[in-house]
Amino acid sequence: MVPLVEADQAPILARPYFPAAGPASPLTASLAHVPEILEVALPFVGRVLGPTALDARTKEIVVLRTSALMECSYCVQTHTAAALDSGLARAQIEALRGEAGIEEAFAAAGERALIAWVDEVALGRGAVGEEVTVRAREAMGDPELVELTLVVGATLMLNRYCTALRLPTSAATLLRLAEEGLA
Repeated sequence: MVPLVEADQAPILARPYFPAAGPASPLTASLAHVPEILEVALPFVGRVLGPTALDARTKEIVVLRTSALMECSYCVQTHTAAALDSGLARAQIEALRGEAGIEEAFAAAGERALIAWVDEVALGRGAVGEEVTVRAREAMGDPELVELTLVVGATLMLNRYCTALRLPTSAATLLRLAEEGLA
């Protein structure tokens, strides 16, 4: 693991990305080692994972499922909390994390098509299979498919980054997950 940069030790170019009060996220504090990349990476991640035409709940389905498939404990823990905040039910979170069946937790065909798309993009090699593509196109338009695919891709990058560097989950997040019985 690389040491996380504290605000008072951050390079000048990284300091604007640190909060005025409290600790920076492990992602910010690790990227601060290379502020030239931090300046590009955080706005990109913020744009892809932040508010767009897709609602937060849909994005959390994508991020949590991708992170679970990639076994990124930091991202699974962090986005389990975010998934709760976005309105996902406990059974849905458990299904996305691979602890229960998708079919039982997600009744809507469109959401099952979304999850199948995520699974194929995250785990597949080459183009997404024809059956999954047909189901996804029935449920989503081109702009949604483009954005969802980019969310999966950005999440894959972050999963590898966070796992390789063993970024720690915040104590507050771990406490919340324990309180929710989702630790």
